[in-house]
Amino acid sequence: MKELSIFIDESGDFGNYCENSPYYIVTLVFHNQENKIVEDINKLNTALDECSLGQHTIHSGPLIRREKNYINIDIKERFKIFNKLFHFTRNVNIKYKNIIINKKSILSQLDMSNQISKNLSIFIKENFKYFSSYEKIIIYYDNGQFQLANILVAVFSSWFADNFEYKVVCPNDYKLFQTADLICTLSLIEHKINYNNCLTKSENMFFGSSSNLKRNYLKQLKKKKF
Repeated sequence: MKELSIFIDESGDFGNYCENSPYYIVTLVFHNQENKIVEDINKLNTALDECSLGQHTIHSGPLIRREKNYINIDIKERFKIFNKLFHFTRNVNIKYKNIIINKKSILSQLDMSNQISKNLSIFIKENFKYFSSYEKIIIYYDNGQFQLANILVAVFSSWFADNFEYKVVCPNDYKLFQTADLICTLSLIEHKINYNNCLTKSENMFFGSSSNLKRNYLKQLKKKKF
């Protein structure tokens, strides 16, 4: 059976616009199950064994900002962990799509839901031949936001009622979910650079400069765009 796995992550919330949360991003990572990645996962796990935290669920935003589990880890070690996951992401056979909403133009939570649903439906319609080539489509999401979970189920069910499945995941169980988190984090930073032409203090310390970030990471990531 030809199967498509779609790993979902988001950045932002359904609340009102504010300067600290101006955008809402949904990242979809597509993996054709015929493209085996077990060897790549094993290599990543082996590489992470060499890091201070060992194998763990990598959360790219806190990793960059030195938050949560990373608060006592120096920048050299955090950068090492980040690069391990980025190298994995760059090498596996996946594609991704971002849906980016500028919350300045959103009037309500209902309006936000409608905008995300509309953008997702347009994307599916434009690529219907690709999606319909699969006998089964499985969405993997951690149910981090119930509003987004409802949208995903509603939209994909309306297009693929006979071959769609929704699975609630634990991020630690799927490296591609962590890849979706990394792509979502970098996409948000890229979007802020494009509109504000600057990095935050923690981002600048981590990547060195926006030019380094663009050259060494964002340029490579673009090759994976759907």
